[in-house]
Amino acid sequence: MKTHSISLVTDSTCDLPQELRERYAINVVPLSIIWGSEHLLEGIDILPEDFYRRLISDEVYPTTSQPTPKDFLDTYEKLRRNGAEEIIVITISSAMSGTHESARLASTMTDMPVHIVDSKSNSMSLGWQVLAAARAREAGGDVNAMIAAANDVRKRMIFLISLDTIEYLYKGGRIGGASKFIGTLLNFKPQITVNHKTGEVEAVKRTRTRKKSLKALYHDFFAQFDINKKMRIAVLHNAALSDAKEIAARIQSDFSPVELIISIVSPVLGVHTGPRAISLCGYMED
Repeated sequence: MKTHSISLVTDSTCDLPQELRERYAINVVPLSIIWGSEHLLEGIDILPEDFYRRLISDEVYPTTSQPTPKDFLDTYEKLRRNGAEEIIVITISSAMSGTHESARLASTMTDMPVHIVDSKSNSMSLGWQVLAAARAREAGGDVNAMIAAANDVRKRMIFLISLDTIEYLYKGGRIGGASKFIGTLLNFKPQITVNHKTGEVEAVKRTRTRKKSLKALYHDFFAQFDINKKMRIAVLHNAALSDAKEIAARIQSDFSPVELIISIVSPVLGVHTGPRAISLCGYMED
């Protein structure tokens, strides 16, 4: 991986495809899945496809664990040894995980400048912010330009998630503003979003069937776009690749975005959103 004087770090909930991580020298600190007596680093000890198969079949419900400050500090020191002079860390929302605080605490344990940014989100909403920072660096931008690029993308971000069930969000304790759906667990397909100001999950609407839920997801997402502007769009799926490909093909036909990514959702997020969820996440450029 190419080294830079300004290193860029994120966490494994970013859902960035591996090819983009490598192309832009994005360093990833993994979160963990706790499954009974097993402690599994996501993306290392357990891959998303294996995770979702097990989530459906295993009677034991997994939980999640954030990286420790030492995990981040070890990454900072490794990057220093490889030539980094400054580091930018963009993490999952501090309202969703203690990962942000671990990154911040680690920054106090080194004398190298480390800048911590709260993405106020997760998945490719985090991923797009990281990519924006990386591309600003590629264009010759300094730390301020990279952080400004990430912040600008966050302000433009649209992120909608269609859950096949709210059961896992409830079990995982990440229900947040989606609590209004409690009592309809078995009867509806909830649509949720992330508030990029509070960093919390919020309810949007509910539909009765998967077909209707995916139709509503598509309509509601693109209703917020100016189709005359350049779009960068990600289709995320929780082991529902055929649905994701079908939606991506429609997006390409309808809107021809300048960038279109399909990616599977990380196990740590899948613990809370469950199998077969589909998400649309993206933003418009000026």
